[in-house]
Amino acid sequence: MKVLIIGAAGQLGYDLKRTLSPAHEVLGADVAAAGAEKEVDIAELNDLTELAVAYQPDVIVNAAAFTNVDGCEASRDACWEVNATGAGNVARACGICGGATLIHISTDYVFDGSKPEPYTEHDPTSPLGEYGKSKFAGEEAVRRELPRKHLIVRTAWLFGSHGHNFVKTMLKLGRERDELSVVDDQTGSPTYAGHLAAALKTMAETRLNHPGTYHMTGSGSCTWYEFAAEIFRLAGIDVDLKPVTTAEYKAPAPRPAYSALANTRAPEIEMPPWRDGLIECLRELGEIGDGG
Repeated sequence: MKVLIIGAAGQLGYDLKRTLSPAHEVLGADVAAAGAEKEVDIAELNDLTELAVAYQPDVIVNAAAFTNVDGCEASRDACWEVNATGAGNVARACGICGGATLIHISTDYVFDGSKPEPYTEHDPTSPLGEYGKSKFAGEEAVRRELPRKHLIVRTAWLFGSHGHNFVKTMLKLGRERDELSVVDDQTGSPTYAGHLAAALKTMAETRLNHPGTYHMTGSGSCTWYEFAAEIFRLAGIDVDLKPVTTAEYKAPAPRPAYSALANTRAPEIEMPPWRDGLIECLRELGEIGDGG
């Protein structure tokens, strides 16, 4: 199978490339050449199409996104150009290059957080902020352009050993400060990029003839505060961690209070518990302390 990864230099793209490469022919592309074989901007349809036509992939994975949730509020145009317009461009490139199937990565933030139990793939969406709205618009563009040749995979709270994420931020701040405040009234499912990459590999090998929307996250759920506490415990970092409310934290972007996701469409692809992913990530970073 020939796979083209868009966003190959990001944390998911990095793990996806190393997961797929032993078994499949993989080409990585990103907006900057560093960390990828090819340079491409998903806001530029002609560039995408030229790359896809030349490579002739069976599958294109769109792992590129504007993921700074607060930044999306301040930079709405840039956010929509990548998450909505860019997603549509990748879908169009799939069709133009001869019918590649698109695996498009989306988010739990397409939900408003009002449901008291994990969201399924069939639940109605209602995004709160520009990030969630732009990502949902991207989903709709994919469905419109490739009604029978797409897998939309929603994930959540992604972290890994490569790139920027909550785990790395907590490790840095935990060593720089004596006291930290972390939100304790938002609940979700942390997802290790390595585990998601393995799930996407399985989907590419078994699910291309079953288009639609899927949920893939680390199993279980926690709050950001509980996630941070486990990071510090496993890494052996002593910091005074204080829980705060979303209102007290005063972040620019609204976020769902509860956004755990349930995988009901592909239960045979079972994701490991989020804590297992955290342990694996910290081991890769050389950060496991006595608590692990």
